[in-house]
Amino acid sequence: MTYPTPEQYEAWKADAKDMDMSVSEWIQAMVEAGRKKFDATVELDETTEELRRQRNGLKDELEHARERINNLEAQVHRGERATIIEFVENNPGATYGEIGQELADTVPERLQPHLDALEGREMYREDDRYYPAENEE
Repeated sequence: MTYPTPEQYEAWKADAKDMDMSVSEWIQAMVEAGRKKFDATVELDETTEELRRQRNGLKDELEHARERINNLEAQVHRGERATIIEFVENNPGATYGEIGQELADTVPERLQPHLDALEGREMYREDDRYYPAENEE
């Protein structure tokens, strides 16, 4: 015999209905389920060693990504931005046209390192002409 609160009984009744049982059958099933002994231990999916290896791999990837980001930022800084900053520092009050002319005048010296970096991986040169790497024969 049990004396649930009206709210509790309504919840039990709804659960019993969901399981297509009478309230008495549902209570009996829940009591029996509660009486059963079961082991609540959990098997680990991965060992500490595996987790440590994964962590170390992720740390290596992070370090590689940071290094790549630093290299890319350095490339950007050495490019147009660096040219503009250096020109304005050396020529305070420079006009838009003067800055644009400086960029135009210094393109060849900034272009060559980019071409050198791309050659072989993304393009190739033949007789001072450049072609996409996938067309190379």
